[in-house]
Parts: sequence; structure tokens; C-alpha cells
Amino acid sequence: MAIEISSPRDESECSEFVEFYDRVYEDRPVRWSADTEMWLPVLLGESAFVKDRELRPFVAREGGEVVARVLAVADARYMRHWNERLGHLVWFEALPDTGEAVRALMDTACGWLAERNLPAARTGSLIGMFDMPFAIDTYGVLPPHMLRQNPGHYHTLIKRAGFETEQGYVDYQLEVTPELQERWQGSVDAARAGGYQILPASEVPAERRTRDFTFTLNDTFKTHWGWTPFSEEECQGLLDGNEMAGNLETTSMAYLDDEPVGVFFCPPDDTSQAILAPGRELAPRERLNAVGIGVREPARGRGINYAMGGLSFLELARRGHVRIAYTLVLDDNWASRRTGEGLGCELCGNYVTYRRDFARR
Repeated sequence: MAIEISSPRDESECSEFVEFYDRVYEDRPVRWSADTEMWLPVLLGESAFVKDRELRPFVAREGGEVVARVLAVADARYMRHWNERLGHLVWFEALPDTGEAVRALMDTACGWLAERNLPAARTGSLIGMFDMPFAIDTYGVLPPHMLRQNPGHYHTLIKRAGFETEQGYVDYQLEVTPELQERWQGSVDAARAGGYQILPASEVPAERRTRDFTFTLNDTFKTHWGWTPFSEEECQGLLDGNEMAGNLETTSMAYLDDEPVGVFFCPPDDTSQAILAPGRELAPRERLNAVGIGVREPARGRGINYAMGGLSFLELARRGHVRIAYTLVLDDNWASRRTGEGLGCELCGNYVTYRRDFARR
């Protein structure tokens, strides 16, 4: 059957691109649905996430039906930050047994990036809120909403399309216990006794919350592998969405002498939005949250990481969470891995990012 590669242009075609996600996952006994509210405005150029980014969606069709998709991104923010010319291929999804179609799709998307003088592409990376790494061993459970729930066959499809494994990540979770809650409270008390303000984001004045959050997040992650800086407009949207959902109390911020020194972004998932097959119930480990933690260099090594995490986790526990996620950490980021373990977490899954260098094939 002939393979056709095309680029969605209008709202109808972009909607088809977005809704293909639901077709890929429709047989899962538990899943999240396509995030149309976030993805469609990006494709239509109406989102803060498209600023300083050139995007081109591609789909592969067989017999007129979409069988794979990907969004190519030439990210000026990333290239300025790292002084590296690199493209990104995000939101990849594909049906099983579509190796030839995926290869053609990726060849076309990589060709589009090469036309922009980009010699390589990365897929499954932490590029703003666009993409996440690919799961390699947690296929049967519902992950936090921000993480991928990709099928296992993706790895073969991606490797056949000329990609190599570039980076690994580990995922952490914990089970809430009285002992851990005492530990978390002790960390909060110790940091406050040391002169630090440890408070939920809801208590930071609105007129400075977004500014402090954005500055601190970008400053703490500036040397983190693959990081792309956030704009204040993007962070405003994230914080506004969490405020509307009543979740600013689960995100913590740290200050010293009125100077922001740390953030612990920790929104809980609204699992009422998960799609369940008849008879399928959510397990405790599937009622989770996301985490993004950063402590600025002058405040590191002083327990601020444990204090912010402790404050956020105490609020989640107060809300009835019996399992809490620390979420993804780079394999070699031992400082963050130790933080997760110090908060009581244990490793529960693995994820990877892939890269294709155009000259190597």
C-alpha cells in the first residue's frame, strides 16, 4: 500500500493530527485522552509555546488513513541557550507495524530540519511543555499526565528510522507513611529555622509570583541537559491553570531575604479525566502528580530541596494521596536522584531520548 507524507495546514487537518493520539491508545484499558486544549493552539500558532519556534507537523498515511505523526520544531530558544544547532521531533505517535511509514515520516521531517541548516534531530526530550522521553518499561499503568504512555513498539520504529539512544532517565515514586510525613515536616521546620521562607505558591503575591517562578526555574535549570528556557507568558499560563484547579498550594517556592532561591512545581493529576475500560479501576500508583524541582546555586546544600518537596508532599498527603511521584530525573543527575531518595522515593521506571545525526546515515 502506498505511503503518503503530508503536512497538515488548516484547523480540520490539525485536529486530525491531534485526535490521532486517541486512535493509537484506544485499546488501552486506562489512558489519558488527547490534550486538544493545549496541542491544537500550538499547531495553529496561537500558543505562547510557539514563540521563537518554527513548527511543521507531518503525518504518514496508508490507504488514506493516518498511521503515524510527528511535529518538527526548529527551536531558536534552545539554539541560543546552548549555542547548538539541533532540531526536535515531538509528539511522535504511530500504529503498530508501520516501520516503512515511520521511516518515510522521519526522513521527511528530518529533511525539513536539514533545510534549516540543522544537522541533527532529537526526539523524546524535555523541550518546554512540548515533549517527554519515551517509556521503556512502564507500559501497563497510567503515568502522570505529563509523561508518555507510549507503546513498546515505538523503540523499534524509532531505531529503524535511524535514531540512536542519547539519554536515559529514571522515574521515582513513594508510598506515604507517617514516618515520611514527620521527615518532611522536619525538613520544612529546619529550613525555616535557617532563615528561609518555604511557602506554597498561593501565598506568593500574584504581582511577583510568575516573575519569580520563571526566573528561578530558568536559573536553576540553565545547565540541565536539553533544557529550553521558559518565557514568563508560558509560566503565567501554567500557574493560572493550576490556580483555577486549586493546585497552587501543592507547588512550593523558597526565598531568602526576599530573594527567590527555589521552586518545586508539583501539580496533582485530575484522574477523573482518565479514560477507563469497563471494570478497570485506578490503582494507587496511578493517582499521581508531576514534579519539577530547582534550587539556585547559592542556596544548594542547605536542605531547601527537601523543605520545598516536603511542603508540597505534605499538602498532597493532606488531600488524601497515598502514592506520590517525584517523576523524571536524568540518569546521571545524582543530586536530584539523592533528593528523590531523601524524600522517601524509590525508582519505579525508565525512559529514554533518541537522536538522529543526519551525516551518520
